[in-house]
Amino acid sequence: MNETPLPLYYKLYNSIKEDFENDKYQKGDKLPTEKEICENYNVSRLTVRRALDELKREGLIDRKKGKGTFFTGKKREEQMSKLRGFTDDVQNSGSETKSVVLENKLVKAETEFDGIFKTPKDSRVLMLKRIRYINDEPYAIETAYLNPLADLRVLNVIDRDMSKESLYHIFQEEFELGLAYAEETLEITVLDKDESDILQQKKGAPAALRTRYTYLKDGQCIEYVKSIYRGDKYKFKVVKQI
Repeated sequence: MNETPLPLYYKLYNSIKEDFENDKYQKGDKLPTEKEICENYNVSRLTVRRALDELKREGLIDRKKGKGTFFTGKKREEQMSKLRGFTDDVQNSGSETKSVVLENKLVKAETEFDGIFKTPKDSRVLMLKRIRYINDEPYAIETAYLNPLADLRVLNVIDRDMSKESLYHIFQEEFELGLAYAEETLEITVLDKDESDILQQKKGAPAALRTRYTYLKDGQCIEYVKSIYRGDKYKFKVVKQI
């Protein structure tokens, strides 16, 4: 059976995207004009526009009227096969990270996780809500709920400066908690007004909703985390073995 040939615009889209991946362009660099791309690749202007539209849809370029087309930077890729916190993951990749704490307080356990935490009625858990930055750009809004019944020491987090500290570093290096595994889900969502303001995006922009339950070796759930990631800046990679 003959394979269906790829459309020209898709080949061009892949070629420009490969240039991005190979660091031919740095964030903020201006791309050639539509006319120059037509001449360089020997394609029509319609083909060029369709390829650029696809790159814009992925958030890889920004087209400014009267100024040109600019590379917005690579998407950050995270491998989901390892259990580690945001700070460690970003720093291991060589990037800089910081956090802005929106809330760090005791709240009533919600129905979406109190069954997992096995908390009594009207009990309290610690909620830590932060904006997560990479190289001074907001990438995610992360809300973590910590279970005092699994380990009472998590209540100490309320007195820590979590704009500078890593929660997982506290768990593993200071508390020496026996983290065993995590269950995660990913869903496609859109940003509401508050989320879009925080992440400097338009309301309704695509985003990834990530939820995680982290368990100790004794089987207790120590945390429930709900995170909203910018769709134009983040991608997730899962390696499956046969």
